[in-house]
Amino acid sequence: MEPGFLIGQVHSKPRAFQPECDFLKRRALEICAQARELHLKGLTAKAIPIYSKSIRLLPTAEAHAFLGWAYSAHHRYDLAIQECLTAIEIDPEYGNSYNDIGSYLVSQGKLDESMIWFERAKRATRYDSRYFPFMNLGRVYAAKGMNLRAIREFESALEIEPTETSCLEAVKKLRSLL
Repeated sequence: MEPGFLIGQVHSKPRAFQPECDFLKRRALEICAQARELHLKGLTAKAIPIYSKSIRLLPTAEAHAFLGWAYSAHHRYDLAIQECLTAIEIDPEYGNSYNDIGSYLVSQGKLDESMIWFERAKRATRYDSRYFPFMNLGRVYAAKGMNLRAIREFESALEIEPTETSCLEAVKKLRSLL
């Protein structure tokens, strides 16, 4: 074997398979979008195997997070959290996964545990609804009777999404309690 033979092989493979990888990713995201369409119509039981098909084709943070969301609709928070943890392994900057774990913990009554996940979501660089973790953390603080901290979180959410009605109403209600 010639010196450098393996190095040449390693460098040539990614270039040769790049178009195929791009196609697989595009197709996996298309399948994930089909599942999400069903999911948004409330057909989560039908969406679950389609999310799984997308993941089998090419695992993405989005597909794992959305599959977790679908499991949560069936109160399978253990599976939902596991899917989000897998999404974080794939893309640690995808904020939805952190926020979703926090939300599932809140659904289980684990308010204190949820807070760290909302804080992590706030720091993520890639996020669909950037104001969610602020809003959710505000709800946790309000539930814990920590009204000033809740107001600060809701106001931070409003800096990102100024017309979010639930945040506007929460701030108004919490200020009336002071």
